Amino acid sequence: MVLSKLFSDFFHSEKSGGIVLIICTVFSLVIANSSWQDSYISFWHTNIGGHSLEHWINDGLMTIFFLLIGLELEREIYQGELSSIKNALLPVAGALGGMLFPAGFFLLFNAGTATQDGAGIPMATDIAFSLGILALLGKRVPASLKIFLTALAVIDDLGSIIVIAIFYSGDLSLVNLAVALGVFVLLLVLNRLKIQNLLPYLLGGIVMWYFMLQSGVHATISGVLLAFAIPFGDGSETSTSYKLQHFLHRPVAFGIMPLFALANTAIIINGDWYNHLTEPISAGIFAGLVAGKPVGITLFSFLAVLAGLCTLPGDMKWKHVIGAGMIAGIGFTMSIFITHLAFDEAAIINNAKFIVLLASLASGIIGFAWLKIVMRTGNEQSATPAT
Repeated sequence: MVLSKLFSDFFHSEKSGGIVLIICTVFSLVIANSSWQDSYISFWHTNIGGHSLEHWINDGLMTIFFLLIGLELEREIYQGELSSIKNALLPVAGALGGMLFPAGFFLLFNAGTATQDGAGIPMATDIAFSLGILALLGKRVPASLKIFLTALAVIDDLGSIIVIAIFYSGDLSLVNLAVALGVFVLLLVLNRLKIQNLLPYLLGGIVMWYFMLQSGVHATISGVLLAFAIPFGDGSETSTSYKLQHFLHRPVAFGIMPLFALANTAIIINGDWYNHLTEPISAGIFAGLVAGKPVGITLFSFLAVLAGLCTLPGDMKWKHVIGAGMIAGIGFTMSIFITHLAFDEAAIINNAKFIVLLASLASGIIGFAWLKIVMRTGNEQSATPAT
């Protein structure tokens, strides 16, 4: 299978971006637990225009991250893995299982408690880290597995965006929401009129972001809406969508995501940190990411193939799907993002983020080790479910 240039650029930017994220996370954890702790944490809470620096990163810069995710999703729908219903159903089924099972595992421990609102935390998959782990396995990784995991992670992020819009938005201001959606409709009209100049879309996107922020719906949703308003055209290198997506890869991978990691992993690890591991929220997040992800993704993918809705690509086997499910347990960016939306209490947020890191580390190590082993024994026949 020949990978498109844009997909290849995306994959490799996420690979190197994942390495940068690891460095920033380790740096942030070290500084947050050093003698510079107070100054470091205070820095991210510096008030700028009535909001903290951390808030501007999470609600402002992360909108650009969601814009890139939206553009990648649009590309997948028009030209990629999701352009054919039969091809799309495998990652769609996997992503659906990879969201429902982690949420279910979380609720097994937290239903009816004060922390049940965190059910969305283990539903997410971090694209940068998951593709980074896959890239470390080298050239033996089947091309279909790269595309499957990418499509699954993108759909997973779309699912997380929907969850954020429905469950993690504040009190709605219908007037502001109507204005934001009105701007979106206007941008769609520009699209239909075949206006290719990017400037009116970006200006409209800023206006849409502002009113979405005031509406109670999380402002980052405007990034996804803007992505689908920007003209895709024929998807070639001259198209508006392609140019913007190509431009955003490096600023997002090496600017926005590292800033997000630095601001959101300033986690204070107390001496009694191990006492929190048995708390319901800790057990729910860990079980959801480490166990819920691979079980849900593998089971739903298997059932979709068994039902004849889709087929497993020729160069991909069920052992690869299991490995992808394990790697998909790396939550990080979206999991931490949802943590801030789900809770207000600093101690709960701090503990939840710490468990997200532990679970993501465990998922990455387990998934890497599994795929490393099964790709050495490449003699198994492709296992298609028996009917």
